[in-house]
Amino acid sequence: MPKFMFRCAKVAARTRPGRTVRFRAAAVAAVVLSLLLTACGGGASGNGDGKPVVLTTFTVLADIARNVAGDKLTVESITKAGAEIHGYEPTPGDIRKASKADLILDNGLNLEAWFGQFVEGLDVPHAVVSEGVEVMSISEDSYQGKPNPHAWMSPVNVQTYVDNMVRAFSDLDPDNAAAFAANGEAYKAELQAVQDQMTASLAGVPENQRALVTCEGAFSYLARDAGLKEVYIWAVNAEQQATPQQITRAIEYVKANQVPAVFCESTVSDAPMQQVVEATGARFGGTLYVDSLSEADGPVPTYLDLIRHDAEVITKALTAGAGS
Repeated sequence: MPKFMFRCAKVAARTRPGRTVRFRAAAVAAVVLSLLLTACGGGASGNGDGKPVVLTTFTVLADIARNVAGDKLTVESITKAGAEIHGYEPTPGDIRKASKADLILDNGLNLEAWFGQFVEGLDVPHAVVSEGVEVMSISEDSYQGKPNPHAWMSPVNVQTYVDNMVRAFSDLDPDNAAAFAANGEAYKAELQAVQDQMTASLAGVPENQRALVTCEGAFSYLARDAGLKEVYIWAVNAEQQATPQQITRAIEYVKANQVPAVFCESTVSDAPMQQVVEATGARFGGTLYVDSLSEADGPVPTYLDLIRHDAEVITKALTAGAGS
């Protein structure tokens, strides 16, 4: 198995122009110090079981990757369950872990704004798992025209993620290429079954109630697949709070269209959406999961659970509203 070594000479804390999310100076200094002290001379897999290590940027990708890898690779996530991925700030421990990985997987589509600086200086290959999906663009706010990064919210898109992982894993570990391909095909069948289940479930929502109002515009792909109108307070999770204009816009839409229920995501505060609830009389339909899985004993320990959960919560809330 090839050993991908960390290049100490390339360690630097450079800030690229135009980054919307920047490392704090103290964090950069800590990362550089950690690298100089611990990473120089490092090697590949540090898991102790002899398997190549695949590192993903967040928990959803890790679960998908484990289904493809089976028992042939060790798959870990940089972020923990419940973490907000957009503005994540890597720690020195994250950098040490990455320097010992054999492959890093990221979503791409501008999801991980911190990723470029994270891998800068690391001689570790990485694959962008969203390559090849039919990308939807953000239609509002300052992000208008940019790709919506939440492509995994469509199980159809995730089948493309799987194909990209099969190729990357086979390049990493050619001896197990057949196992990766077989695992990938089996998991794609599960993905299609969940896709069919989701669209059938949401088909029961009456036409005049088919609006999905959420905090973040993270449901474009799910809404497209299910024939729902997507409405949101803000386009992409960011450090700032929701503006009064964004909240007012959501309130006006809910009132004008008599939307029965609204939702928010698990990784952000639902306080702005609660303002919409108070102003309109709509119910808070529940918490949806997008950017992170839950812990193993939580409601969405796997990606397939995440899609099933969201479809069930949306259907129940909107259907109940139609009958009230």
